[in-house]
Amino acid sequence: MILTTEESQKIVSLLGRQPTPTEVGVFEVMWSEHCSYKSSRIHLRKLPTRGKYVLQGPGENAGIIRIGGGWVIAFKIESHNHPSYIEPFQGAATGVGGILRDIFTMGARPIAVMDSLRFGPPAGHNLRILNGVVEGIAHYGNCFGVPTVSGETIFEECYAGNPLVNVFALGVCKEDEIFYARASGIGNPVIYVGAKTGRDGIHGASMASAEFTEESKQKRPNVQVGDPFLEKLLLEACLEAMKTGAIVAIQDMGAAGLTSSSSEMGSRGGVGIDIDLDLVPQRETGMTAYEMLLSESQERMLLVAEQGREHEVFAVFKKWGLDAVTIGLVTDDGKLRIRHHGKVEAEIPNRALADEAPRYDRPHNIKPYRTAPYEAPAIPESADLSADLLNLVGAPDLCSKRWIWEQYDYLVRSNTLAGPGSDAAVIRIKGTDQSVAMSLDGNGRYCYLDPREGAKLAVAECCRNLATVGALPVAATNNLNFGNPERPEIMAQLVEAIEGIAEACEHFEAPITGGNVSLYNETLGEGIYPTPVLGIVGLLKTAAPVPSQFQGDGASIVLLGGARSGTPEEFGSSQYAKTIIGKLWGIPPRLDMDYEKRVHDATREVVAAGLAESAHDLSEGGLAVTLAECCTPEFGAKVVVAASASATQALFSESPSRILVSTHKPEQILEIMSRHRVEGGIIGVTMKERLQIEDGNHLLIDVSTSALQDRAENALPELLHAFR
Repeated sequence: MILTTEESQKIVSLLGRQPTPTEVGVFEVMWSEHCSYKSSRIHLRKLPTRGKYVLQGPGENAGIIRIGGGWVIAFKIESHNHPSYIEPFQGAATGVGGILRDIFTMGARPIAVMDSLRFGPPAGHNLRILNGVVEGIAHYGNCFGVPTVSGETIFEECYAGNPLVNVFALGVCKEDEIFYARASGIGNPVIYVGAKTGRDGIHGASMASAEFTEESKQKRPNVQVGDPFLEKLLLEACLEAMKTGAIVAIQDMGAAGLTSSSSEMGSRGGVGIDIDLDLVPQRETGMTAYEMLLSESQERMLLVAEQGREHEVFAVFKKWGLDAVTIGLVTDDGKLRIRHHGKVEAEIPNRALADEAPRYDRPHNIKPYRTAPYEAPAIPESADLSADLLNLVGAPDLCSKRWIWEQYDYLVRSNTLAGPGSDAAVIRIKGTDQSVAMSLDGNGRYCYLDPREGAKLAVAECCRNLATVGALPVAATNNLNFGNPERPEIMAQLVEAIEGIAEACEHFEAPITGGNVSLYNETLGEGIYPTPVLGIVGLLKTAAPVPSQFQGDGASIVLLGGARSGTPEEFGSSQYAKTIIGKLWGIPPRLDMDYEKRVHDATREVVAAGLAESAHDLSEGGLAVTLAECCTPEFGAKVVVAASASATQALFSESPSRILVSTHKPEQILEIMSRHRVEGGIIGVTMKERLQIEDGNHLLIDVSTSALQDRAENALPELLHAFR
């Protein structure tokens, strides 16, 4: 990242003098897009951040909500997009490591991870990236001992040069065990703990704040190298040291390393931090002050201890075999002062670094970028709907991702009640009667066609997924992945998406507690689809979760929400249009948020009453694909849909606000639907070994459940094998 002329002038004004070369480097990284959010911060203020469950909103390492009984959960989502393109294994692995540190920095023990992944079409170099990213996530999470319980994986051409690796983590602790990154206590020692500092990751934050060019693959030194076993030791040592009562503040060394952790702790606490780099543990010789300050070596933390109690902290870290050394102290002048070899290399007000970066209101008052036509082409009526369904369940976006999630340990710690393959993951909180449900969702195609409506649909689908397991959404985190904000048509995408998220999160009562913004996701001037990813958590009483697949034959199938097929323009955003027709047009499906919320309320009541034997939301692929996903090799369904002018659109439209439930007590579900003013009704019955869909006059689809299963389960492994 290169400072602009105006930014350089502002630095001179803040310092009252010309900065030293080291200070320039410090400002470059702290004022980078990745660290300062200078293009998005004024718009992020539009997001709702308060709610009855929220204890800590944006501004700390992770958001925190109360779940009852004195317990809280901390959660957040972060991206490691650019590093994962350059070095997929380490980029993804250290993305997991970084978000885990954000959680236990707050005093919470991580108990779950989810990932949202985007790649180019599964062929050639995209498969190399896919393999590396999945292996990196599995390696770090499995070795650390945290379950990877859910996620999503999408393939689009626009991600070929800019894969997205967004990782969500959640942890738990008691409310009186929370820690914050606010330095205090003049004279208190500043202590460095964890791994030694090396040259890996230097300029990592700056790299994540720029477009990719032909030379980007040469930036491997900018990618950090992780050690999950050391991070596990660091976790246990930090949590044990926190219990001594000797720690005043703690912050992980993430993006911008020692620079960000020290200046941000000082700024939050309104104090100064004085550091002597000669005392910093180093694994390489001859490192300059610039290199040490900007290194993003992993598995490191910075903490402030109570003066006179340092020995308690040192004893804990010695027990765990980790470095722990005093490298500075808290001062009363509000400045970050860096000494090296007896010389002051930098002396900068902490607020100048952490809070006074430029905040740009970049031009955005034009239409968001898109080239897809609005008008629908002539949509051919399918000659073989059964073949279309088989093609869709085997499409890269919709096929089983078992090959991916079987590499993850999703059961470690024995809290997982619903894991990969479920609409929402469910984790029990030991020692309470509460469980936490989690869902990740984002749809780049929808947001490309209409960023505001696409973002609202992502929030709605997350909340709908939670409803299928009976959970009430209570809070959210978001990862905003966009292209170059200096282009007004891209900035317009970002602003529209943020405002859409704000509107939907307000409506569904899921305030944003924190998140991440990843911009400049462009390669050679070609940007990704605007891709906001939402992670929403919900609460429910601990019980056996409702599965998404049919549990036997002879059960009634009830559609909550009605059989809406949408317009031809809406059909252009569907998986059918992408996979079968090979085109993109129109607008995303229309969302009525009031109606969507009533569907959620009705579904939660159905689940709470024990009436649902299975529940699965309708989303990508529409009714036919959802029915296929509900099937098992043993159990299928016989379904009747209303006759329509277009059977293709009726079966594969992705209209929202719909959930499929199987039950032996349909009358009670219909009564609940009526009270909530939710349309729909009984559309069929489960049966053995076939999926049949008719419209009363014609048999539209007739496929064996074993054929559906084989196609869905084998599609991704076959693609991977074909291009090895």
